[in-house]
Amino acid sequence: MSNRLDRPVEPARDHVVGGPQAEITLVEYGSYDCPHCRAANARIAEVREQLGERVRYVFRHRPITNSDIARRAAELVEQAPTADAFWSAHVMLMTRSRMLTEDDLVAVADDLRLGERAAPEAGIGEAQARVAADIASAHASGVRYTPTFFINGMRYDGPWDEAAFTDAMLGSLGHRVRAAALGFASWAPSTGVMLLLATLAAIFLTNSPAGAAFSDFWRTTVGLAFGDASFSLPLVGWVNDALLTVFFLVVGLEIKREFTVGHLATRRSAALPIAAAIGGMAVPALIYVSLVPPGDWQIGWGVPMATDTAFAVALIAMMGPRVPVELRIFLTAAAIVDDIGAIVVVALFYSHGVHVMPLLGALAAVAFLALLNRWAVYRVTPYVVTGIVLWACVHEGGLHATLAGVLLAAFIPTRPPPDYRALVAQADAILSAEASHGGEQFRHGPSAPALRELDAIHDRLESPADRLLRNVAPRSSYLVLPIFALANAGVVIAAEVMGGHGRLMAAILCGLTLGKPLGFLLTSWLAVKLRIAEKPPGYTWRQLAGAGALAGIGFTMSLFIAGQAFPVPGDFAAAKIAVFAASVLSAIAGVAILWKPAPSGGEPGPSG
Repeated sequence: MSNRLDRPVEPARDHVVGGPQAEITLVEYGSYDCPHCRAANARIAEVREQLGERVRYVFRHRPITNSDIARRAAELVEQAPTADAFWSAHVMLMTRSRMLTEDDLVAVADDLRLGERAAPEAGIGEAQARVAADIASAHASGVRYTPTFFINGMRYDGPWDEAAFTDAMLGSLGHRVRAAALGFASWAPSTGVMLLLATLAAIFLTNSPAGAAFSDFWRTTVGLAFGDASFSLPLVGWVNDALLTVFFLVVGLEIKREFTVGHLATRRSAALPIAAAIGGMAVPALIYVSLVPPGDWQIGWGVPMATDTAFAVALIAMMGPRVPVELRIFLTAAAIVDDIGAIVVVALFYSHGVHVMPLLGALAAVAFLALLNRWAVYRVTPYVVTGIVLWACVHEGGLHATLAGVLLAAFIPTRPPPDYRALVAQADAILSAEASHGGEQFRHGPSAPALRELDAIHDRLESPADRLLRNVAPRSSYLVLPIFALANAGVVIAAEVMGGHGRLMAAILCGLTLGKPLGFLLTSWLAVKLRIAEKPPGYTWRQLAGAGALAGIGFTMSLFIAGQAFPVPGDFAAAKIAVFAASVLSAIAGVAILWKPAPSGGEPGPSG
């Protein structure tokens, strides 16, 4: 969803107060039948009085959906003959009564003297067109409710009080930093860009004069000691075993969401991406095994199975409307299934030296997580503390410690949807009661009981699983994965690294670049042919092949599995180069296939 104004302010078509030389432009999408717009109207007046000619205010219509009187009010003021008449009618509708009524419309119509016009029908038609244009603009700008404000073209998502508005419009350093961060995060390819920059930095540093120091840094041992007991890992171990657990936690939460309320919640919607993902894992693994010689390299068959969702989705987002929404959903769902496969593969084939006693402790931790869930404990803290214990037990038990993140995600509870009307009424009662005491001496803000009640309302708006995913997913994308790339993507680009590893690199390269699209297409075609699944008409088979090519961008999970499969540094370095090359080739092939939009009407399925 966009967070930018879809079209610039144009005095010829917009309602503007203030000159074009103003350094601040405040655009409001509002409705005359919206009590929140009425309340915010007073705040806007206060801000304009404070900032004077520094601010230019623009009002655009976004009548409340399914409110006939709101739409008619907007069309009424659009029939004002002059700008002054419009603003007079605007203020009257915003302030005349507590709620918009038919009497208000009659009073404004009389004030505008619409009944005296010779041909009012022409004015009505033009007014309806202007309101419709504003509604379309609101939709394109990502407006979800009224009022929504844009400051200098960027959506403002902060509080509506005068101090917060003023801080945002004056552009304090804190607000500018926050706005820039949110703007970057809302850009769909941003996670892929961060991962790419970290990868390039790792490769550059590894091949620079500081390469030895950079490698030694990640091998530095860091640990904890309690008397005679100690626990330590090299920094790269802390990244791969501990920090990456956050990534696996996010993956687990996304899997849980997709299988409960997402794109994999029903058999019909899940069948095709599940089939494609299975083929996209099996065919690359078979190609790999058929190309590498018998020996230690055989264990690396899991490397070309993985898909890097961040890069694949980033490229799809950058192609915009060239890629149908249905195809984005398909690839995202297939990547989720691919993640499940990668997790199972790591658990079964890339864990070493299993120890029974710590694993019994892990089982006890899992049992306690299940009890917390059954007891309807909705605070996240007990789950996180138990998750840390689970991580330690899994690590000491010989399984890969990141699996603790997936297990933890499985037990973090969801909740039934809240009753929004009841919560809004409760919050309004609390705030109204607090506002009545606002002028009392010694009162400098809401009381502690009121804050606790508001916190409880806020907690009820989201389930613990949704809240944790919302808060942790950005940290996983913008912190965990770039650090993982810095620690693992560094490789010396030299001929001797590739010497003697030709078949290993060819197996990974062919598995990702050829096996992924072939597996996607083959199993998808079979699933549709056997009527196990149905291909949506929104994308063609060619576009599905393009998505399969993008799925060949292995990167994060491929590097992770390669690190587990190849303990010999030379083998790991060659595998990394092959993963990089395959990911680049897959990205180029996927974009080339998807660049040409499909003809309208799509293509018939196998039986067509």
